[in-house]
Amino acid sequence: KWDVVTRKATGDVQLAQIVRLLIIDEVHLLHEDRGAVIESLVARTLRQVESTQTMIRIVGLSATLPNYLDVARFLRVNPYQGLFFFDGRFRPVPLTQSFVGVKVTNQLLQMQEMERICYEKALENVRQGYQVMVFVHARNATGRTATVLRDMAKNEGTISFFIAEQSPQLGAVQKQVSMSRNKQLRDLFGDGFSIHHAGMLRQDRNLVERLFLGGFIKVLVCTATLAWGVNLPAHAVIIKGTQIYNAKKGAFVDIGILDVLQIFGRAGRPQYDTFGEGTIITAHSKLPHYLALLTHQQPIESQLVAGLVDNLNAEICLGTINNIDEAVEWLSYTYLYVRMRLNPLAYGIPHNTREMDPDLEEHRRKLIITAAKDLDKAKMIRYVEKTGTFHATDLGRTASNYYIKYNSIETFNELMKPHINEAEILAMVSKSQEFDQVKVRDDEIPELELHMEQHCNVRPMGGVENSYGKVNILLQCYISQVEMESFSLTSDLAYISQNAGRVMRGLFDIALRNGWPSLSSKLLTMSKVVERRMWSFEHPLKQFGRLKHDVLEKLENTKSTLDRMKDMTADELGHIVRHVRMGETVKQLLSAFPSVSLSASIQPITRTVLRVRLSITPDYVWDDRIHGSSDPWWIWVEDPENNFIYHSECYVLQKKMVQAGEPQELVFAIPIFEPLPAQYYVRAISDRWLGAEAVAAISFQHLILPEVHPPHTKLLDLHPLPVSALKNTAHEQLFKFEYFNPVQTQIFHTLFHSDVNVLLGAPTGSGKTVAAELAMLRVFNCYPGSKCVYIAPLKALVRERVEDWKEKFERKLQKRVVELTGDTTPDIRAIEKADIIVTTPEKWDGISRSWQNRSYVQAMRLLVIDEIHLLGDERGPVLEVIVSRTNFIASHTKFPVRIVGLSTAVANAQDLADWLGIKQAGLFNFHPAVRPVQLEVHIQGFPGKHYCPRMATMNKPVYSSITMYSPEKPTLVFVSSRRQTRITAFDLMAYLGSEHNPKQWLHMDEADMDAMLHRVHDPNLKTTLALGIGLHHAGLIEGDRKLVEKLFVNQKIQVLIATSTLAWGVNFPAHLVVVKGTEYYDGKTQRYVDYPITDVLQMMGRAGRPQFDDKGVAVILVQDAKKHFYKKFLYEPFPVESNLLKVLPDHLNAEIVAGTIGSKQDAMDYITWTYFFRRLIVNPSYYQLEDPKPDSINNFLSEIVQKALLQLDSSYCIEVEEDGHTLHPSTLGCIASFYYLHHTSIKLFREKLFSGCTQEELLKVLCDSAEYDELPVRHNEDDMNRALAATLPLKVDPGACDSPHTKAYLLLQAHFCQSPLPIADYVTDTKSVLDQSIRILQALVDIAASEGWLATTLRVATLVQMCVQGTWSSQSSLLTLPHLQEDHIAKLNAALKQFPGAGACGVEEVYCLAELLAVCECTDVSFVRFALDKILSGQQVSKLETVLQKLPLVSLQWKIKNYDKSSSEKESMSGAKVGTRNQRWLQVPLSEECVVQVELNRTSMKQGKYLDGHAYAPHFPKTKDEGWWIIIGEVDTGELLALKRVGIIRNKTTVSLAISPPESPVRKIYTVYLISDAYLGLDQQYDMHVEYTAV
Repeated sequence: KWDVVTRKATGDVQLAQIVRLLIIDEVHLLHEDRGAVIESLVARTLRQVESTQTMIRIVGLSATLPNYLDVARFLRVNPYQGLFFFDGRFRPVPLTQSFVGVKVTNQLLQMQEMERICYEKALENVRQGYQVMVFVHARNATGRTATVLRDMAKNEGTISFFIAEQSPQLGAVQKQVSMSRNKQLRDLFGDGFSIHHAGMLRQDRNLVERLFLGGFIKVLVCTATLAWGVNLPAHAVIIKGTQIYNAKKGAFVDIGILDVLQIFGRAGRPQYDTFGEGTIITAHSKLPHYLALLTHQQPIESQLVAGLVDNLNAEICLGTINNIDEAVEWLSYTYLYVRMRLNPLAYGIPHNTREMDPDLEEHRRKLIITAAKDLDKAKMIRYVEKTGTFHATDLGRTASNYYIKYNSIETFNELMKPHINEAEILAMVSKSQEFDQVKVRDDEIPELELHMEQHCNVRPMGGVENSYGKVNILLQCYISQVEMESFSLTSDLAYISQNAGRVMRGLFDIALRNGWPSLSSKLLTMSKVVERRMWSFEHPLKQFGRLKHDVLEKLENTKSTLDRMKDMTADELGHIVRHVRMGETVKQLLSAFPSVSLSASIQPITRTVLRVRLSITPDYVWDDRIHGSSDPWWIWVEDPENNFIYHSECYVLQKKMVQAGEPQELVFAIPIFEPLPAQYYVRAISDRWLGAEAVAAISFQHLILPEVHPPHTKLLDLHPLPVSALKNTAHEQLFKFEYFNPVQTQIFHTLFHSDVNVLLGAPTGSGKTVAAELAMLRVFNCYPGSKCVYIAPLKALVRERVEDWKEKFERKLQKRVVELTGDTTPDIRAIEKADIIVTTPEKWDGISRSWQNRSYVQAMRLLVIDEIHLLGDERGPVLEVIVSRTNFIASHTKFPVRIVGLSTAVANAQDLADWLGIKQAGLFNFHPAVRPVQLEVHIQGFPGKHYCPRMATMNKPVYSSITMYSPEKPTLVFVSSRRQTRITAFDLMAYLGSEHNPKQWLHMDEADMDAMLHRVHDPNLKTTLALGIGLHHAGLIEGDRKLVEKLFVNQKIQVLIATSTLAWGVNFPAHLVVVKGTEYYDGKTQRYVDYPITDVLQMMGRAGRPQFDDKGVAVILVQDAKKHFYKKFLYEPFPVESNLLKVLPDHLNAEIVAGTIGSKQDAMDYITWTYFFRRLIVNPSYYQLEDPKPDSINNFLSEIVQKALLQLDSSYCIEVEEDGHTLHPSTLGCIASFYYLHHTSIKLFREKLFSGCTQEELLKVLCDSAEYDELPVRHNEDDMNRALAATLPLKVDPGACDSPHTKAYLLLQAHFCQSPLPIADYVTDTKSVLDQSIRILQALVDIAASEGWLATTLRVATLVQMCVQGTWSSQSSLLTLPHLQEDHIAKLNAALKQFPGAGACGVEEVYCLAELLAVCECTDVSFVRFALDKILSGQQVSKLETVLQKLPLVSLQWKIKNYDKSSSEKESMSGAKVGTRNQRWLQVPLSEECVVQVELNRTSMKQGKYLDGHAYAPHFPKTKDEGWWIIIGEVDTGELLALKRVGIIRNKTTVSLAISPPESPVRKIYTVYLISDAYLGLDQQYDMHVEYTAV
């Protein structure tokens, strides 16, 4: 079993990795048939120790061995410390051994003689009061022998010696025995005899053991299993006969010496006896054999050669052996190697070989080559003789995983055909080598013939005379649950039943991998038939085991299908089975019987590939006792005409899914051929339940295939153009090369000498950035003062461009470059002065929505969209909207905007070009093969359903790829997650550890590296960098990431393991790229999904460095089922489809707010501008449009628009006029567009917010917004969330711990508590949660304010402050200052009383930030130093002073406009106490609006003159600018009357707020609030008494 667990590369790898101690009991079994297993296990463990550098201790226990030193050497034992050998002299109880030989040769007489001797020996011991164990070698012989011994005792009148003495316990014991169901046991016990064997029930065996220990049984007749399995000693042990039936060999053999030693070991009870007695009764001819064995033990030899082929295959599949040299080395870890060197003749090695080749390397090589050739012949591996390498095949892996022997695989190769029936399947299984030992004995033939006639449902081939015929009959009897009469048949049946299921599953695996649907289906059914022990034609409900035979028979007779029976009532079912009360039970079982319904929809991607969306709806009631924890189903797509499976996978239905009853979606790609077939079938077949299957047909009747794509642009054979063609020295100096490459040469004229729109499709690494730069130079030359906008899909890419262009354009050409992303937003002046704006799609979409009042958007003359093929990605719709809007802006401003799209080679470039308004002159779409550096691609498939174990099997191939293709050149390894970067790096380090030079990937002085490591923060990175392996992911801090990038680019470290985003983000070409796995974990659907194909192409594109390499290598490691898909698409460009429909409502809303769309017709027209519309016409089936006629398209679009507008209407974002056509944006719609929020979030806010929301409710609303849908909840993070929740103040629903919203809720709480987070991933997740939080909360402020809810608005504003400062508002705001702790507050207050001049401040106690600032303002910051000098270090106090000087001190003055100045009030923060109610009423006439003018003055401290406007927020992930809200509200009514946002207050700012007057004269007390959006504790509030008077 342990061999099975550790040989599966995709099995329980985690388990094998955490083992630290391996105890092997009975190591002397090395010389038996199973010895080869122990050898392969020890060799595997020892090699694992060396490769992983983690110690696993091996402890071997054994009976005494003559050549114990050899075994010690094999187990790598230190002979002076770890070797302990005790021989027979050390027995705790000395043993007397007697050998009795029976000379009679006649079988019957010999048996009688043995029984006579056995009786005499037993009697002799019982007379002296000792207990005796008699060992026999067959289960049925126990009862027979015991009966014979008892009868002899009765006949000779000695039975009284055997009967147990009378005692009080005896009565109770007799009662227990009388209750046993075993007749022989009850019968024999009264006379002091009993039996014990593995065929008895567990409770009977336990009873016998207890009675023997208690002394109630004098003679126990048992089988040898008792000696091995149960520690039950007796004074005397008798072995009666030494012939034992071996089911494997199908004959009687001599009992092994180890069994004899083990049985003798039971003689003599250490506590009670001074000596023990052991007796062997055997045939006289065998006597010398046993005497010799017991006195001069022979050394034990290795049995590995017999199992070498299978064990070699297991290691190759595991990935620990890749070539002959590794295999030869593997043999040196085996016991075979130890014994071959000491006893070469026993292994057929001539004696002189040892002298010429002391390590027997040549002989080992011969053994391996022979085994490898055998495996190759059986197609279990691919053995390349030229290079000596081995490659595992699917067949070999199946054999290894299911423990099927090599000879069996050869048999299957011969007999397996796509169409064979059940009889042939049973015959094939019967012929496998697993059952070779089953022999036919003459005495069994009559019984076998009887079974063949009565119980075989399928005619067994071979009949009863052949061993495979016998196996076939027994297998069918096992399925039919038939009992055997003959003992040997029972034991054969048990052996067959243990192996048949495994072989059948292996065959199913082979058939599925070969893609044979009908055979796969039959084999899966046969596997379940064997496992369930019932035939497929029997009633499916039999599987529950709860219905009686007669009920099942009646159900079968009705011939009703399960579906029909499910529709019946319990009463009807009761009548069918003629047992009314059973009806309810049958009904329950029917509802628990697993069933699913399937529906499939298809989308053509190209003319040869279809994407299938399969929805699986479970329709049964889950019961843990019946279904366990999960229910696996096999899903496959078959083509009935060609009899082939195009896609198969095992899909596991979880309890949650079944209970929810919601459809589960599976998406996969399958090939399609022309002419179109009539249909394909999708099948779902339960892995465990017979009769549970579902089929759905995929019809191709209405399928319209997309048009054939136009050919690629030919790369012309031009002379490379020199840089001097730019005819501008300053421009020429921008480029580090002298000549443009072939692609750049061909497009130069179009980009640099014309203004046409351009689409450039070329593979990664062909210098597309230069194309963008040429277009920019054109703008600088011809349209000075205009702006260039460059849009890149990722922040990392933006950052890289900005760094590069600041160097190029700013320093050399004095052209200003600004970065606009979520992380950095420069002020308006910087943007207006900029020449080049580098931004992300979302940011530019947000900005250009209000283009009418942003002059810099209108000044754009060039829009460069990098990676425009990401239109087909989830974020694609944003690009569609930007381009549509750019064209719209251009048509209004009358300034043409040039659009340059850069992408990898795409299939449908013409569509993209048409949509971008690109004529033939501007379209360049080169073939993927047109690369400056040629690319060699290797795709390797890996088996295994589960992601993590499959990733673990890829680590060795990653290492092998590096050593093979790029031993000294830089290598990039792409993985899907941060966790995988770490795991992969550590595994690579382990493989390096077993090399002679583990630091071969480090290309710099170790001392220099050590100096650098002190600067590294990440502990994992510290470890890996020392061996020349870098890690790169978003979880690293900036400094670490920069250092890794620098080391890799300068080739100081050779290997960089990065998450997939790096492929887009940073341009690091390498010689070799390894893509380790092509799926990532999608938190939303909570399973692993495939990367978009563009990502894989992008990663591959990083292979090959134009300056250094003449070719690049990409190795792609995928799940074997997807290998064909990638083979196809990595060489054929991929068409780009639109994703606009999913997010259409949000984009329509933005355009309605912007005024572009004012009616439904406008919305229809707007859609015709999009890329979606182009693709809809070209590939209608992809978008589920069945008929491409104009009318149908019109109706289809109308429907889409109608649906999107309905969604917006239900989300309160738009208002539709009574005519049903005219559209207006609502306030909420404007907020959604301005803050870039999802319309469903707006709906949530509208429905959940009310005037008195508590802080907890607001936090919940924030976290439930759709913006957090995508927050990843990775594997096992639900458990971490539960643990984290237990430490936080606000409770969550424990059942929802796998929800992204719950996770956001927890992360924000942890941020406020400053709690430690469980893993590094949570830190970056917190970053992204906070990133989004501010704009969502600002939207919430606007929504609450528009409703006039004062309390809610103020609480949301406080929540903003909490997010920025990372603390709860209930804590003292002083704690947001650096180095200040809770206990320091008392020290400040103590100092306040002692500090000279502090009394004049008017502050009696310091408990919040405002009070401390007031003290510092009038006493200078030296107060802080005075108070905390002895507690904090000088450096810490300086930091505190700097922050205090930077904090905004704002004085607020307000007056009512056009009003008598004398009665205006002046209050400054330090003067007014919050909430003073001053009774001077300002009189305002009712007729006019009350306009309040608020003047804000920043009174900075003396040293703080320089202002950057950034708030001090150490816990916030990015720089936050100071900002303020001015709010006027009426506390008595809880109404908010006016709100204004104010940016950074540099010196003096004046703001006006208007308040609507009431209807009648009245006195009102208004409160003016000044609320910071960055700091806690700096808010101010003033009362304003207004008396409205009649005119």
